[in-house]
Amino acid sequence: MKKLSILPIFAIALLVSALTSPAAVAQDMKIGFVEPRAILDRMPEMRAVQQRLQNFAERKERELIEKQRELQTEIELYQQKVGVISEQARQAEEERLTRMDMEFRQLSNDAERELQQQRATLMSPLLQQIQESINRVAEARGLDYVLNTTTSTGDVIILYVSPQVQAEHDITDAVMDDLGI
Repeated sequence: MKKLSILPIFAIALLVSALTSPAAVAQDMKIGFVEPRAILDRMPEMRAVQQRLQNFAERKERELIEKQRELQTEIELYQQKVGVISEQARQAEEERLTRMDMEFRQLSNDAERELQQQRATLMSPLLQQIQESINRVAEARGLDYVLNTTTSTGDVIILYVSPQVQAEHDITDAVMDDLGI
């Protein structure tokens, strides 16, 4: 008798495990995808951000060009007098030029870092708006996941989507509508 009572319990356990398996759960998941880069490109605020970044980059570039010219002038002056100065003066001048070159390189690295920080600072509110809109659209559509179609550098993540699936699951246009774009 005990063998008969174990069989239905085993069958129920097997059925429950089949219903909660990853394959069964995956079938019930609703997944959408979005292309934030396309949304960013169409946001009116993006033009202002790009202009501010361009102005910042140009200002930093002018500073670097000025420092580079200063360094080049100093190098040329050194080359003109290298044959007539003492060994001690030559070493001191070379050390000074090396320091100037290191300062220029540091200034260049700092400018690049500042540009990246400026980009992050200016882009953050736009990305936040996009994320909030994605959340609203995903909730309204009952989506469990929303995938990004590209990386921040534009590399494609989702390589192929059939036209039918794209029409049904691409929420990029819905997010732009939500943002009033």
